[in-house]
Amino acid sequence: MFKRFLLLVVLLALPAMSLFAQDTPASDGVSVTIYNQGTALVRDRRTLELTEGGNIINFTDVAAAIDPTSVTFKSLTDPEGTVVIEQNYVYDLVNSSALLERYLDETIQITADDGTVFSGQLLSGRNGEAILRTDSGEIMVIALAQVRDIRFPDLPEGLITRPTLRWLINSVQTGAQQVELTYLTGGMNWTADYNVLLANDSNSLDLNGWVTLNNTSGTAYTDAQVKLIAGDVNRVQDEEKFFDGGIVAEASAQAFAPNDVQQRDFFEYKLYEISRPVTIGMNETKQVEFVSGTEIAARTFYVYDSSPTFYGYYDILADQYYGQTGITTVGNYLEFTTDEASGLGADLPAGRMRVFQEDVDGAALLIGENTIDHTPEGEDIQIYLGNAFDLVGERVQTDFQIVTGNVIRETYEIRLRNRKEDESVEIRVPETLFRWSNWQILASSLPYEQLNSNTIEFRATVEPGAEVVLSYTVEYVWPR
Repeated sequence: MFKRFLLLVVLLALPAMSLFAQDTPASDGVSVTIYNQGTALVRDRRTLELTEGGNIINFTDVAAAIDPTSVTFKSLTDPEGTVVIEQNYVYDLVNSSALLERYLDETIQITADDGTVFSGQLLSGRNGEAILRTDSGEIMVIALAQVRDIRFPDLPEGLITRPTLRWLINSVQTGAQQVELTYLTGGMNWTADYNVLLANDSNSLDLNGWVTLNNTSGTAYTDAQVKLIAGDVNRVQDEEKFFDGGIVAEASAQAFAPNDVQQRDFFEYKLYEISRPVTIGMNETKQVEFVSGTEIAARTFYVYDSSPTFYGYYDILADQYYGQTGITTVGNYLEFTTDEASGLGADLPAGRMRVFQEDVDGAALLIGENTIDHTPEGEDIQIYLGNAFDLVGERVQTDFQIVTGNVIRETYEIRLRNRKEDESVEIRVPETLFRWSNWQILASSLPYEQLNSNTIEFRATVEPGAEVVLSYTVEYVWPR
């Protein structure tokens, strides 16, 4: 009750105060926590000289992509005696459209591309054209696309050059106070990029993981304490956006050792903290190495998946030709485990993974790339690298029968050919049983494993220059 009464007294007394205004002093330290969803939490500390009574504080070097509804301001020196009366986000920035709007009915000067100078009272500056009334009363319409420059007498009151946070603060004492500003901003993101060197026998790999920071928030962060949050943090998507994603960032790299990035658990996420100050320039992409491992156990495998896309069991699919896709390519996959026993022992945040392998001259060549999801330590990673050049598959429906009004029986024959000269391969063949949920394999030429309620998988070893033929018959029964 006392605090509410004090605030009321301050508000009533405010008109009689002599307001002391000052702009932003240098930062005492800034901390940036970046989420991999395009958001960052900025904590900035400054030392202000406040006077007893009312003070106007302007923060002019905040991010242009700030979310003004997330801003908090507090005094660390005297939190009880320093009260925020009013908080404003001023973003009426200087641009040609704003100037034209402010100078309606005023005299301006326009120079066209051909050097012709026009002067007169501005009647309109909309729809890509300026309409002037000259001293003689003549009305002129000038296309802004053909204008070299426009001259205005001065900068209208209220327009600013940078987005500004402005506080009206009451202080019970005069003197220096350290204050802390916290806000969320868009235009900040980070991703993980992994470079993998696969051994020539494909049984091991070396991995280097890089944090890629991308700053298009509209300001720079000098000597910042940087933390990175890996995980899917839920955010409400506002209709109003404060960030224009069209800015192109310049790239740079900063060579930190992996042990300069410390990982720890934070709530249900993973937090990575860079142990030394980092300067993140405006419109800059910066890379920092955060994880590495050598001789990590790995293997490649092949998959021939020519089944139709499965959308779930909604109705019986009685069309004979529905499941015939004509796919002949065999995919090549890389698999490894993130546990310590395999040689890595690390969590891998979501990101892009590029896989290289050395040629006979020692040059590392790209053999495939893909993305991975957030993967905790101890889980398997499988990524698709591309299609194998020397492996071919064929899948043909050899029999289709509507046995009764609610029974379908069909047979598929799958041919796998290995055109490699001296290497035998194992090819995995997943088959989706797509027609109905009640199915039964009546016959198969090779053993299979049931992966889930709608998929079985065969594994066939194919010798160099050879062909393996497998077949199976499935029967579907559905309610009448």
